[in-house]
Amino acid sequence: MKSKHQKNKIGDYTSLSNLKKGQKGKVLSLDIQDRHMRRKLLDMGITEGVQIKIKKIAPLGDPIDIELRGYELCIRKQDLSMIVVEVIA
Repeated sequence: MKSKHQKNKIGDYTSLSNLKKGQKGKVLSLDIQDRHMRRKLLDMGITEGVQIKIKKIAPLGDPIDIELRGYELCIRKQDLSMIVVEVIA
């Protein structure tokens, strides 16, 4: 198991909430049971295959600013934890 401060390596699979500032990931799946939350994330452009970059992390770790498809979103860490990504940078 990775320590809290260890950076993910390229090719690792992890949840989006585990990426550090400046890292990028490609969305592999959305492991979300709540269909309303799943629809909300899909409507915001978080779909399989999209690349997401971690822009900023709040001082207490929540929420997290992400960049995708040319715009930025601010999302709760709990919601990001349900998105599985492959680390690409």
